[in-house]
Amino acid sequence: MSTANLTTASPASESHALGDNEVNPMASVSERLQAETTAVRLKIHWPSVRKTLSSDQTRQAAGTFDADTKSVSASKKLLNTNHPAFRAATAVRKQAADHWKANTLPYTEPGMRLIKRVDVPTFDVFMTSVRAELNEAVEQLELHFDELIDQARERLGDLFDPADYDMNLHRLFGIEWDYPSCNPPEYLLQVSPQLYYSECSRVQRRFDEAVKLAEQAFADELEQLVTHLGERLRGDGDGSPKVFRDSAVTNLAEFLDRFQRLNIRSDDQLDRLVADARRIVGGVVPQHLREQSELRQRVATELSRVEASLEGWMTERPRRSILRRSR
Repeated sequence: MSTANLTTASPASESHALGDNEVNPMASVSERLQAETTAVRLKIHWPSVRKTLSSDQTRQAAGTFDADTKSVSASKKLLNTNHPAFRAATAVRKQAADHWKANTLPYTEPGMRLIKRVDVPTFDVFMTSVRAELNEAVEQLELHFDELIDQARERLGDLFDPADYDMNLHRLFGIEWDYPSCNPPEYLLQVSPQLYYSECSRVQRRFDEAVKLAEQAFADELEQLVTHLGERLRGDGDGSPKVFRDSAVTNLAEFLDRFQRLNIRSDDQLDRLVADARRIVGGVVPQHLREQSELRQRVATELSRVEASLEGWMTERPRRSILRRSR
């Protein structure tokens, strides 16, 4: 069984002079991020649908092509992942991962992301609901599992091995999440104040980096969405418009809403660029863009300006290397 790790991180220690929900108005952006967010980690348990062939099987496969066994790797597909029951479970997995990513900010720790503390109750309710949906999808998959195994037996021939299949599907599929702390443990203050404050400084540096990661992630997504929509609206070289889906507009609108919800207010120029994009596409209906050439041209021209300004912003801010926890 394979396990996908998806995570969020929790803030470092807060000033005792402030209440639990208060943020020092003089705090830096990273300090505000630290005070307003906590870490969340999402773990999705999923069965492996492929298995590496044994040494003898690989040697036989290599012999078919007169190839060196050491230069050949081979695997077999255990299940038909296109079966409707399996696809239904996969859709639930995607729903969980997408929600986790859409409602959190990146963090330097692998497998962790940052969620606003005020959003934790809603996130918890949503993931509980998704976990229930996965359980239902797995129950439906169980009803078809014998059918899937029969298909595999027929498809794999001599490569089929009943030992490859665990009939307890609820042991293979699962969704878990937790809220791990990024802070040094309080007992460390008693054991070694110097080490404790050193760890606090390390956590602070991680949140400094998290601010830059958030800015870069927002800018990358905005650039991708603005560039895609602008290209579709500007059309081909002869001026004829390209066909575009409604999602070219709605995806940008959804990003703008998400930016407003998660914005850490760290860069005024990036905020202005997002505000410009919102002004340009606010209230714009995709069908009107198809039917009204003047509207289409105006939106395309204004998006080009945003795109150029965004490229300038990104050029001035080179990508930073991500800090990793020393092992």
